[in-house]
Formats: sequence, structure tokens, C-alpha cells
Amino acid sequence: MHELQWTPITLATGLHVLDLIGVVAFAMSGALLGVRKRFDLFGVLVLGCVTAVGGGAIRDTLTGQTPPLFLRDETYLWAALAGAALAFAFGERLARFERTLSVFDTAGLALFAASGAISAINFGLGPLGVVFAGMLSGVGGGIIRDLIANEVPEVMYRRDQLYATAAAAGALTVWLLHAHVTPFQAQFAGAGMVVALRWLSRRGWVNLPVRRLPEP
Repeated sequence: MHELQWTPITLATGLHVLDLIGVVAFAMSGALLGVRKRFDLFGVLVLGCVTAVGGGAIRDTLTGQTPPLFLRDETYLWAALAGAALAFAFGERLARFERTLSVFDTAGLALFAASGAISAINFGLGPLGVVFAGMLSGVGGGIIRDLIANEVPEVMYRRDQLYATAAAAGALTVWLLHAHVTPFQAQFAGAGMVVALRWLSRRGWVNLPVRRLPEP
């Protein structure tokens, strides 16, 4: 059997595909929230798009890639529009909005945290910079989505479900592996770490401590 050879072309294609999957996932997450909030078609498309490209815009800004990638390559905007349109068209047929939102949100979080970490590594940042950039890349779109939809950003209050912490752990995984495997493999492993931590935390097996102050 021949060992799979990772050429620059296949690596770039793999990373691009993962990025686009993250865009579609976040777009559907934002659009489904808009459907649940009874936004009209335009509002749903806008919410889906800003959710999809918000994290990437933060990532690109932090790593000095301006203008952001979604403005230089409109494939990302088309992918975001397609994901949002699909969610608008079929959202009413999804019986469990909360579960569906969580699935798409977790996929977007994982892929953007990992891609943000890869971009930070390529920019030459250290481990803390990579973790910070990857985390913000992952949670940025979700924060924008929740604020526009008049929701408390999930990252601020869902202590029973790891969110920003999961994104940071995924980015750290990418940094730890990037010197030993290909960028595609490191990004895939980082995304897998985010999904695993989200899954474990949703079942109550992993959570963060909470400090409770006495009532005045």
C-alpha cells in the first residue's frame, strides 16, 4: 500500500474545505436562531452571514490578514448565504431547534478554533497567542449572533457546557501537534478536541468550578 502523500495543494484544499464547512455550520446556526426568533428572510440571511464570517474576520484581524478573507474570497460569503438559506427553507421541519442549533454551533466552533490556531501559528505567534487567537476565532461569530438576536452570549453563562474553554483546548491541541503532523491533521485533531469536550460537558462529565459569593 502506498502511503498518502500530503502535497501543498492537497493541504491547501483540505484546509479550505474545513474552513468552508465551518462557515456553513455557523451560518446555519445563526440562521436557525433567526428562524426561531421569527426574523424575516433578510434578517435570517444577515444573522447567518455575520455569524459565519464574524469569527473568521476576528481571526484574520488578529493575524494581520487584512482585509479579512471573506472579502478577498467571496466563496465564503456564498457558502454563508447557502447555509443560511437552507436553514430558512427547512428550519420549520426541524423538530428540535435547541439540539440542531447546538450541533451546528459546535461544528462551527470546532472548525474555526482550529483554523484560527493554524493562522496564528503561520503568523508566528507563541502558544498563548495561538490559544487566544483560536479561541476568539471560534467564539466571535457566536457572540455576534447572540447579541444581534438579543440573547446573552453563550460563552458568558453556559458554565455547565464548555464553550470558550473547549475552543481554547482545541487551539492548544493544534499548537502541540503542528510540529509533528501536517497542518490539516493538526487542524482536524484540534476540531475533534473541541467536539469531544463539548460532548462530555453536555453530559455533565466535565465542567468548570464556580465561585459563589454570600448574599449581602
